[in-house]
Amino acid sequence: MSYQSHSYKRVMLVDDNDIDNFISRRIIELTEFAGTTIVKSSGKEALDYLEENKNNPDQLPDLIFLDINMPIEDGFVFLYEFEKFPTLVKGICKVCILSSSDKSRDIDKIVNNNHVIKFLTKPLTESALIELKESSLKIRVKSHSVH
Repeated sequence: MSYQSHSYKRVMLVDDNDIDNFISRRIIELTEFAGTTIVKSSGKEALDYLEENKNNPDQLPDLIFLDINMPIEDGFVFLYEFEKFPTLVKGICKVCILSSSDKSRDIDKIVNNNHVIKFLTKPLTESALIELKESSLKIRVKSHSVH
């Protein structure tokens, strides 16, 4: 399968809500936003996946859609633990918050995180994916012109 038409080769959804995961996965598939969508129902499952694949860059997601409010390990714990991963992992995996929370306190905590490139409010929409694709292209162009 060719990933030429996809914005991302591989993305990961991290959300404890099966319905939200279904909707998000479906919109990603319908818009051909990513070649592969990995779904994890908790921050712990997602961290375990990253740990298992930290030396296998081809299996790492280019983008992680992360919910904030989850039981046990929420999005804040995930981001804290994510910071401990090797530079390779953090360089490949960018994080987009996808949350039903629009509390300014939650947003303020996250905007200062270097790995978070966007904050989206659920549900995931085609227009949000287009905006994300356009903003990530600007980020990629900027990072290439710095070198």
